[in-house]
Amino acid sequence: MTRAERAPDRGARIPAGVWTLGFVSLLMDTSSELIHALLPLYMVGALGASVLVVGIIEGVAEAIALIVKVFSGYWSDVWRRRKPLVVLGYGLAGVSKLAFPLAPTLGFVVAARFADRVGKGIRGAPRDALIADLTPAAIRGAAFGLRQALDTIGAIAGPLLAVAAIGYFAGNFRAAFWVAVIPAALCVALLVFGVHEPRVEAGAVGASKRVSWRDAHRLRASFYVVTAIAFVLTLARFSEAFLVLRAQDSDMGTTGAPWVMVVMAIVYAAVALPAGRAADRGHATALLSAGLAVLVASDLVLALAGSVTGVLTGAALWGLHMALTQGLLAALVAATAPADLRGTAFGLFNLACGVALLIASSLAGWLWQSFGSAATFIAGAVFTAIAWAALSALQATRRLPALDLKS
Repeated sequence: MTRAERAPDRGARIPAGVWTLGFVSLLMDTSSELIHALLPLYMVGALGASVLVVGIIEGVAEAIALIVKVFSGYWSDVWRRRKPLVVLGYGLAGVSKLAFPLAPTLGFVVAARFADRVGKGIRGAPRDALIADLTPAAIRGAAFGLRQALDTIGAIAGPLLAVAAIGYFAGNFRAAFWVAVIPAALCVALLVFGVHEPRVEAGAVGASKRVSWRDAHRLRASFYVVTAIAFVLTLARFSEAFLVLRAQDSDMGTTGAPWVMVVMAIVYAAVALPAGRAADRGHATALLSAGLAVLVASDLVLALAGSVTGVLTGAALWGLHMALTQGLLAALVAATAPADLRGTAFGLFNLACGVALLIASSLAGWLWQSFGSAATFIAGAVFTAIAWAALSALQATRRLPALDLKS
């Protein structure tokens, strides 16, 4: 592919539907991250759960979300309709927000957390496939980067609201959780009335063919390479709940701990769109390598940090890693999958990530419980360094297929 073919179309604009889906993500992430920033503290402090239990809960919750995406993505391909599943997923997540302030015991909180993640799972793959359907190939990286950036602005607003709410309500977690209901309701309304799904034209590729699980063999080797990279990355990066617990462990306290999520999200939001544009210019492999290097640095800083400044620096590096890799991986899935199998591809991709996250978060909780917080982050650094070395070796021997957003 020539340099001219790699260059994105300067006149191409990100479609309005992608912007709207970005703001939908912003609102739901504001709601979810408000709860996520306080929930580990609530479970450990008010409900008496151990850090190991929190790790298992977070791992299972996120794994549920990612595994459910397999089936929702597949059915969005079968029905050739993405939006109904996206609405269902966001709607279920919105309703689950009502359960957190009403839940009387840990069991009810866990059930609400799982319901929220099921909603995330239902919407995730169809939403990403819908973004790919709406976006020209030349600006695919920018579109996914924009969605990630807006989503991450919500991840900034959520912890900020958590800090304000827990302070205003004098440490009353249940009262603070009620605030999360408002952006969740606005999110569902914006999605229902503001997003319009493109029609499948009669002559489009795959338009007349019914999709089945047997069609998975049409997914190319490059898709499985992307999925394998994401699996290893997720295995090296456990739930962000451990960032909040690490912040509390560094004497930031209950009201200060959510700031770690704010710092992480600010960096993530600032870098995600520029990283997406860089990917459109043919720098995908370099961005992945840089993302792995930054995650090693983040883990080491968090392991060794003896001050609030050190913890916040580690969180900022964590956000930089996410910005360099997450939108890029989603764009690569869209690029390496046939248009009529995008939902299925995103589902399989997220199944792999779900399994990895369950393993990673459970292991992280056990290490924290048995050896302390430093051991958790050192293990993350070791896993990431191994992945980085493997990626570099594959590049050096040219055994890694080209990671191209226009392939």
